[in-house]
Amino acid sequence: MDQFGYGSYQSVGLSSQTASASPVQLVLVLLDGLADELARVRAHIEARRYEAKGQGICKCIDLITALSSSLDFELGGEPVADLGRLYEYMILRINEAGIAMDAAMVEEVSATVETLRQAWRSLEARGP
Repeated sequence: MDQFGYGSYQSVGLSSQTASASPVQLVLVLLDGLADELARVRAHIEARRYEAKGQGICKCIDLITALSSSLDFELGGEPVADLGRLYEYMILRINEAGIAMDAAMVEEVSATVETLRQAWRSLEARGP
């Protein structure tokens, strides 16, 4: 399958995932996508693929921005404000990793994303 076909296939899969998803499931879709993209960015850094690294970092920032834009700072209080600051820090570290070509910085963000994924999965398991 060519790259365009694969992209179309992924797009259809994502559309079907999000069409009937709960808010928690939507956050998990974004976090899963972020984890996957961070792994690609790390590989691009290690292989010195500068352009692909830059594109991947932009995708990561877009995903984190989507997560951040879903936060309700008025309703959520301090925990939501803390999460917003964490998202800002993640963007900062990803940018720094890209500039320094440092895969360890990407791994730091990946570990944070994994912690968030586990927390959101536990919320999903509790149900509505």
